[in-house]
Amino acid sequence: MLPALGAMFTLAAGTFLLRLSGPLLRAKISFPQRAEKLLEVSAVLLLAALAATSALTEGHSFAGPARPIGVLVGGVLAWRRAPFLVVVLAAAGTAALLRLAGVP
Repeated sequence: MLPALGAMFTLAAGTFLLRLSGPLLRAKISFPQRAEKLLEVSAVLLLAALAATSALTEGHSFAGPARPIGVLVGGVLAWRRAPFLVVVLAAAGTAALLRLAGVP
């Protein structure tokens, strides 16, 4: 119990220090405007790639059309500024109903 508690506090402190280092370094280091823009775009691209990979694959193969269609429904609702709970339930419900109908 005690070693696990110590590990938990160590990880919590490390996470806090890592997150604190961002604003502290930002105050001391200035990037060129072009580099800042590239960093912003690269973060968006990485998140989009992660979402696409999660939506389209399961293991090492295609997840089937039900999951991407569910993600598409959720994306459209999020774009239309629906509440988050509605977005999640609609996406999951769409995929579940498609799978219930026999769509893989």
